[in-house]
Amino acid sequence: MAINFKINDRFNKSLPADKIEENSRRQVKEACFSYVTPKIPGNPSLIHVSPEMLDNLGLSEADAKTESFLNVVTGAEVIPNTKPYAMCYAGHQFGNWAGQLGDGRAINLTEIEHNNKRWALQLKGAGETPYSRSADGLAVLRSSIREYLCSEAMYHLGVPTTRALSLSLSGDQVLRDVMYNGNADYEKGAIVSRVAESFLRFGSYEVFASKGDDKTLKTLVDYTIKNYYSDLGEPSKSVYIAFMKEVTKRTMDMVIHWQRVGFVHGVMNTDNMSILGLTIDYGPYGWLEDYDQGWTPNTTDSTHKRYRFGTQPHIVLWNLIQLANAIYPLVGEAEPLEEILNNYQIEVQLELQNMMRSKLGLKLEDRNDIQLIEELENVLQLSETDMTIFFRNLANLEKDNTHEWQSVIEKAFYKPDEISKTIKERWFAWFKTYEERLKLESLSDSERKSEMNKVNPKYVLRNYMAQLAIDDADKGDYKLIDELFNLLKKPYDEQPNSKKWFAKRPEWARHKIGCSMLSCSS
Repeated sequence: MAINFKINDRFNKSLPADKIEENSRRQVKEACFSYVTPKIPGNPSLIHVSPEMLDNLGLSEADAKTESFLNVVTGAEVIPNTKPYAMCYAGHQFGNWAGQLGDGRAINLTEIEHNNKRWALQLKGAGETPYSRSADGLAVLRSSIREYLCSEAMYHLGVPTTRALSLSLSGDQVLRDVMYNGNADYEKGAIVSRVAESFLRFGSYEVFASKGDDKTLKTLVDYTIKNYYSDLGEPSKSVYIAFMKEVTKRTMDMVIHWQRVGFVHGVMNTDNMSILGLTIDYGPYGWLEDYDQGWTPNTTDSTHKRYRFGTQPHIVLWNLIQLANAIYPLVGEAEPLEEILNNYQIEVQLELQNMMRSKLGLKLEDRNDIQLIEELENVLQLSETDMTIFFRNLANLEKDNTHEWQSVIEKAFYKPDEISKTIKERWFAWFKTYEERLKLESLSDSERKSEMNKVNPKYVLRNYMAQLAIDDADKGDYKLIDELFNLLKKPYDEQPNSKKWFAKRPEWARHKIGCSMLSCSS
């Protein structure tokens, strides 16, 4: 039985294609994409599928059990009347210009319409493309599990993100050097079918600006505005400026959510920044265990820590500057673009403060809030303190009983014995200030707890949780993938039967590869 998608391809019918159709590594000119056919997998099998995304695409769970569905989401079969393609883009990587990059291990299958919404369907790990450089375009099971679980978990946390439809095994073995230390080994190959309104990224525009190809740049920007920012009006100089302003706002909203839930992207290169303000490309990401502004999960970034947790809002600005430089030829003057970027620096600080107020259960604004927030962030880093547990349990504090602060938050301390007299004094002083601040609010303790529990999740995809699922999956056991998938659909709910996942990182995971150390290896 064929899968009955409502196909409405626009990207590869509206934009210029690579004139060369052979699948060879090359520099692509004056084209937004190259046609490419997925690699036929050796013995594909479906591990998991998202019922919600099935519904979003107009499919049923019965459809997902068909051979046709399996073939489509693993690249074994091309959907009739479609032409798969890989997108062309460039980017700055770790602050350095990297030139042309492109979809090296992603292949876009088609665009699907359902319920007046359009989705781009993409396979990650389905074979090489003209942009694969020296790689094979494939992906392995461990990274595919992490992407599949995290993209859906982020959505349910309320974080703008690309989505995932399915996770499959290819049936092939893939050679990978996990830590880039010369110890390559074969791993199970896997494919994630990813879904988003669009997979366009900052680098999609940079590539044409870098080559002085203003014609293709204008074509792509106009296409983006007409299809994704149509409320701004017909493309013109003023609309290009409004477009930059809206992208800036969406991207700021995204990174504020990252900081709220303790997510660290790990590779905030401009080719990994969505033009729609979505979290995209789940590589060596991680979740803060202890509250550490300097933590990054990416071993490639371990020396300079460019993409550490605390710098993410600032890196967004750096990346937005590169996007502004890219669309500058269409605007022709720097001042309006500079104004947008300067405003970002002011607005992101205000939004970070508002976000932290919400985590603390504060509705009103007070001139002393900045000091309250800054001191909390300082005290949190005096000892190893679990971010998720601290903020979730803080909601249990009664404003007339703040002297009981230690019993409320002590489960967040990784090493309670290390909470010295000096650290206790700092905590006590902070809670006294917090107590006075709470007196300015009209919310009752129960009302405040309810509001705090809406923004402070109880369950996130901790690195060790994903690793446990990977370890089981390597043995052919996928039950934990399903358990975590369903747990993370309701991250703000108590879920009494799942309390084992509301716990600090176990000691065995402190330095384990996959839990505390990750690389870009897929």
